Amino acid sequence: MSARRDSAQTRLVFRALRAGGQTWRYGYDIALETGLAPGTPYPVLGRLTDRGLLESQWEQDPPTGRPRRHLYQLSAEGAIHAASLAAEPVAPPKAAGYQPRLADGRS
Repeated sequence: MSARRDSAQTRLVFRALRAGGQTWRYGYDIALETGLAPGTPYPVLGRLTDRGLLESQWEQDPPTGRPRRHLYQLSAEGAIHAASLAAEPVAPPKAAGYQPRLADGRS
């Protein structure tokens, strides 16, 4: 798999997942970490899962009143691919008018 085929958004998603180690992550959390608009990571995550670079599962026990989230982590092949991308520069996203917020609500 050539790194040149991966979009800037895909590389940002790989970096976020790689930084999280083998922790299961959900799409909105990845959007916050990468600065991507909230809906942007989901098509990327779906394509990477289809390519076998991510594993995915549904959250088992969500808090009362919140639906289950779809969780993702790098597969063994995805971890190798993410490591190969680590040295490449990635431009920050340029979503018009979107200001990412930290988990505690700060900008």
